[in-house]
Amino acid sequence: ELVQTEDLGRVFSTRPLAYQARHENARRWLSLDLLAGRVVPGHELYHFLVDAGIGEAELAAFADGAAAPDLIGINHYLTSDRFLDHRLGLYPELAPGGNGRDRYVDAEAVRVPRLGREVGLGPRLREAWVRYQIPLAVTEVHHGCTREEQLRWFADAWETARALRAEGVELRALTLWALFGNVDWRSLITREEGAYDPGAFDIRAPAPRPTALAKAAAAYARGKPFDHPVLSTPGWWRRRGHSYGWCAQRTSPAKEGRPLLITGATGTLGGALARIANHRGLPARLTGRAELDLGDERSIAEAIARVRPWAVVNAAGYVRTADAEREPEACMAANATGAGRLARAAAAHGLPFVTFSSDLVFDGLHGRPYGESDRPGPACVYGHSKLSAERLTGAAGGEALIVRTAAFFGPWDRYNFAWAVLEALRRGEPVSASATEIVSPTFVPDLCHAVLDLLIDGETGIWHLANRGALSWFDFARTIAEGAGLDASLIFAREMRPLRNTALVSERGMLLRPLDQAIASYLDDVGAGGARTVSPDGADIAAEEEASPVEPVQAEAELV
Repeated sequence: ELVQTEDLGRVFSTRPLAYQARHENARRWLSLDLLAGRVVPGHELYHFLVDAGIGEAELAAFADGAAAPDLIGINHYLTSDRFLDHRLGLYPELAPGGNGRDRYVDAEAVRVPRLGREVGLGPRLREAWVRYQIPLAVTEVHHGCTREEQLRWFADAWETARALRAEGVELRALTLWALFGNVDWRSLITREEGAYDPGAFDIRAPAPRPTALAKAAAAYARGKPFDHPVLSTPGWWRRRGHSYGWCAQRTSPAKEGRPLLITGATGTLGGALARIANHRGLPARLTGRAELDLGDERSIAEAIARVRPWAVVNAAGYVRTADAEREPEACMAANATGAGRLARAAAAHGLPFVTFSSDLVFDGLHGRPYGESDRPGPACVYGHSKLSAERLTGAAGGEALIVRTAAFFGPWDRYNFAWAVLEALRRGEPVSASATEIVSPTFVPDLCHAVLDLLIDGETGIWHLANRGALSWFDFARTIAEGAGLDASLIFAREMRPLRNTALVSERGMLLRPLDQAIASYLDDVGAGGARTVSPDGADIAAEEEASPVEPVQAEAELV
């Protein structure tokens, strides 16, 4: 039996470009029409093909339909439906193209709300069924995006497939592609970047690790419902801010589901987590001590009752490692006792819990990077407090994810080593950095994305999350300087004994990209004022804000 797959979308346009849309919409069926014996005299592209040099005898060989597929596989993505617009000025972010006769923008139809129910997987499958009356399958259900958006798109596809079956469409299967993810597919393999997007399984682990998509597929395949808190918020294609500026005013607020509860409102990590979670369509409530005091069980209970979260993320704590030697009680209370108290409260409510630990639970004398199974042995008060927090969290029971990480640097705060180096060198001041302490610098946006993915996947236990690579503080400073075009000769090595290496590797999966790529993204970001949100691969994500509408006469152009 022949299973013939084909990408399928539809082209919409403004009235002046209707002729081009008609041509594109005829051409999209061409491969299937040939196999089904439909390309005969009278077919709208018959003479187009003959004029292109294809002989009539060649076309006639297909006319009996003997090559018709037994099953048609439809591949459809959120960007498959297109919108051609002659009003170039409405799309400052898109490069115009054309056909030699007219210049126009080829835009994503899903971002034009007026097209409404005419775009998407359902209408395209319905068209294919009406045209051919041949059994169908959805042969690619993939969304190269964040985990919750992948899950939302898959759930949409599943519900669409069920609805079409109920209408009488003979839809045989829905295929999760790519089951094990793909490499460089986001650029259609036109660039060798090594960018990996997980599918139902993540292969950056010793054995393929099931993601939330695999769990959803397992439930659906057994005829059972699947629910996840992230599904209570619609995908980006249905949320406010997804449309182009000229039609953004036509969108309406989307409902929000239960939020994440994140502690640490005044800290680097808490603020970054809330920022990225909200951007990803994961409602988050960021709390400070006034709203949730880790030293007070009653305050914790009241906050959980008030917010009604689906998970709790503890990003609060004592972060001044040097001061901890003078203030051990304060450090232990904030990092260990408070974390344990919050973990017990989350467990009591049946809520997934995430807390953060450190590379400093190790003394650095191992001589090589540390994995999750290596035995901790802290050499400082701060490290002892984090190890105590790990043990208290583990003893609390429940679903706890403990993330060990190291040496933050990121675009949204000025309290990190990388920023201090940049500022000193810009002022022409020398910088002294240790050449005998090896660490795993971690780009905060990458860390936040990975943590949210693991939380959605339902992962628990200890994970090491750091960008791939290790270097001394001295080499880190020089790399930052050279990347920024600053004078690296102002950086001086400070020798300390003994040599310590607290770099982290993961036996469960190295999820963060290489350190050199993260540093490049960081320098791009701070060079632009540090105002952009950074995606897991380093690509910029535009903020989801409504643009100012243009003149109504332009915005109301007729669409076809």
